[in-house]
Parts: sequence; structure tokens; C-alpha cells
Amino acid sequence: MSMTRGRRHLIAVWLVLFALIGVIVAIKGGDAKVDRAEQVVAEKGGDRSRLLVPLPIGQIGAIEVATAGTVHRFERDPAGVWFYHAAHAPSQGTQHQSTDPAMAERIDKVLAGFGRAKMERDFPFDPKSTEYGVTSPQTLILIYQRGDTQPLAQYAVGDIAADTVSRYALQLGGNRVFTMPAFHVQNLLKLVETVSAPPVTAGIPLRPPERTQGTISGSESALRALRALREPAPPGK
Repeated sequence: MSMTRGRRHLIAVWLVLFALIGVIVAIKGGDAKVDRAEQVVAEKGGDRSRLLVPLPIGQIGAIEVATAGTVHRFERDPAGVWFYHAAHAPSQGTQHQSTDPAMAERIDKVLAGFGRAKMERDFPFDPKSTEYGVTSPQTLILIYQRGDTQPLAQYAVGDIAADTVSRYALQLGGNRVFTMPAFHVQNLLKLVETVSAPPVTAGIPLRPPERTQGTISGSESALRALRALREPAPPGK
């Protein structure tokens, strides 16, 4: 009798366990479907009011990342394949750095992920305050639509937020600071580090392009963006 009760109890425990496993699988599957649905909506140009990239990534022709005193430009060729423009000093012309298909695929993957980056929490922006680090940013991100020479959107990336997984950012010309997932910025900077590493010839690393200490070289748009942050706005604006 007691053995029968023990067996029934064991069966009940296993039934509960299987039910819990089913719930977990269902939740994970639901989350994956939601993520995929959001990705499809973004790619089709749906509601992008909270996305950093205003257009579907397929309509973006170039993205510049200004960091550590240098502008790094990722651009599409006429066939739509991403490539990297080598960092350069103002006196030099733009240097095209061809990439192998594997690198082009990596660039595409990182920038496609950035195309889904969302604005999270909002905060009032005080240009006189240094609270969020956006008035003296370590990184600027400029986004260009295909065929345009002027940026579609420009962002100053500030400090790490208190939650340690977000970064403060400001869209130039905006009046609100917002947080964004920090991993999107980390992925961009890691990509920059990878593609801008000095090439190696016969085991000897070649010297990277020289740059002027303390200045961002290359993109005039990036230079103007930086000046816009550092110079006070005219009265009444």
C-alpha cells in the first residue's frame, strides 16, 4: 500500500516536472518569435520611432564611428556589400581598404544588429551639465542614407549607466538623453578594432595611419558634430 502511494507520488512529481519544462520551452519559443517579429517589422520599415537607425539597414549607405581621435567609415559598394575605409589624416585622400568576403559578412552582421538598437529610458538634456558624458563623448556615431553626403542621424555616446548594461546617448539636435544597450556600442568598437588592426606582411606589422593627437580626422561631418556639442547654442535655441 505504502509502495503504491510512493509510486503515485513519484509519478505526480514527474508530471509536474514535465509540465514545468513545457512551460519553459513555450516561453523561450515565444520570446524567439517576438524577437523575430520585431526584426521583420524593422527590416520592412515599420515603426522605427525608438530605433537609433531611422531607416531599414538596407537603405543605409555608410556608418561612421569616431573614436580615439579617428573616424572609421563603413560603406557599401555599388553592389551593396559593406567595406571599410581606412582611417586617414585630413591631408590624405580617402583610403579604400578592401575586405575579404568573411570580413564583409562580419561588418554586415554587426551593422545589421546596430540597425535594431533601441532607445530605452529618456532623460532631460541640460547642455551645461556633464552628468551623462554626452557633451564630451568618447564615441560619435554618424549614419548616412544611401547616396547622401550629409548624415541622416548623429549620436554622441556618453557614460555607462548605473545598471552597467546601458550607455547614455544623445542625438545631436535633440533635447533628450536616452539609454541604449551597451553591447551595441561594444560590438561597433570591437569591429573597428578588428578591421583597423595594422596588416601584417612577412611577420612584420605595418604602421597604422598617423593621426593628430586630440583631434578627430577624416569626416567633416564628424568634426562639425563634435564642435556642435562643445560650442554653446545660440540664444533662443
